[in-house]
Order: sequence, then C-alpha cells, then structure tokens
Amino acid sequence: MDNVKIDQEISSAFGLDIPPVAMAFVEEQPQGIEIMEEEVPSFCTFWRMAEKKAFFAPANKHYNCPIGAMILGIEMPQEVQEQLGGLVKKMCECSYLSEDEPPNIPTLSQKLNGVVYGPLKDFPVEPQLILMWLKPSQAMIYNEVLGCCKWSESMDSMALGRPACAVIPTTMNKSPFGMSLGCTGMRTFTEVSDEHILATLNCNEIDTFLTSLQTTVSANDAMKEFYLDHKKNITG
Repeated sequence: MDNVKIDQEISSAFGLDIPPVAMAFVEEQPQGIEIMEEEVPSFCTFWRMAEKKAFFAPANKHYNCPIGAMILGIEMPQEVQEQLGGLVKKMCECSYLSEDEPPNIPTLSQKLNGVVYGPLKDFPVEPQLILMWLKPSQAMIYNEVLGCCKWSESMDSMALGRPACAVIPTTMNKSPFGMSLGCTGMRTFTEVSDEHILATLNCNEIDTFLTSLQTTVSANDAMKEFYLDHKKNITG
C-alpha cells in the first residue's frame, strides 16, 4: 500500500478536517516502533493520539477500558474481568444496554498482544484498518461509495451505536467497512465534536474503495452543478 497516496486521495475526496489514522493488530511489538507508556482511560483515546504519531500499545495498556479490551479480544487478568462485569452490570442497570445485548457484542477473534496506531500517511507497518471522522455530508458519500444507499428490496443500515469500538471487529470479521454514530464513552474520551461520525475501512478492500470513491465524488459534483443551475433558474 502507498499510504501517502491513499491518505491524500481519501482526505481530498472527502474534504477531511481530521487526518485518517490506521491500525494493525499484532502478536508482538514491531521492531523500531515506539511503545506507548502513557496510561489512557479508553481504547478510543488511542485513536486521537494516533493522529499525531505512530506507536505500539501493548495489551495491558488497554486494561483501563475493559469494554475496549473485550472488543479487541485481549486476554484479561481476573481483576480486569471483574471490572468488565461491573461495567456491563452498570450499563444494564441504567438501561444503557438491555440484558440480552452483551453476549452479542462483536469481538476480534485473532490472538493479539497489542495494537499499532498511527497516521495513515506514514504508518510504519502494513495497515489493516483505516479510521476516519466524517461529517454527515461526507458520511453520505461514504455510504454511496459502499453501495449502502442503493435502493433494493432489502436495505440494511450499516450505522452502529454503542459501544462505538464494536465497529472495529465488525469491519475486520464481517463487513469490510463500518460506521458508528458514536457512543457516549467515545464522545467523552476522544472529545471529538458531535458533528463527526466514525467510519472504518478494512484495508483488504482499499483498491475497490478508492475506485468507487472517485466515481461517486464525480457523480455528486455533476449533480451539485445541476442542482445549482436549477436553483438559479427558479429563484433568479
């Protein structure tokens, strides 16, 4: 993958105001990549830190976020498992989740000892997943690129809710792309603005995605020009 070129194409086509980041799920720390020593409150906190530099976060750096560790399929010590149980109980007690939901929350199936995070443009290893922050108009383009807006007899929504990080294993295990409207935890820990939506892309589909992206942007530009002319003719 030419990460610089892909970053430029994605950022330019969508008009991103936050640079896309990448992730790689690894069994050991890649050589030459800085290890993250800082303690952070959540899995999603790493996403924003990755906008500035690349780093390797070992499994135990995700323990402060039991839900995130579960989503990543990280093996957790007993203490963290108990914290996870208490957190899920809290979510159910306050009706944030219903009691039948937790067993259905997706998780990564591969064994990993950590995650490499960093800016897509200079990601130091082969990226597996790209994460983008999209505004509603950009998310519409994203949906069109992936064919999710195509009218058919069966239309399934791709936008997920809480927890936002569940879109990661969904994108890696089930569908090559994903979108989350963003949960309360994600909004709190990342401090991303409410006007942004989380979108993910499995790097295995990057070539097809970029080809479709160019077509979709061109189609929307053509329709915008048509609509502007129509508006001018009607309103003067």
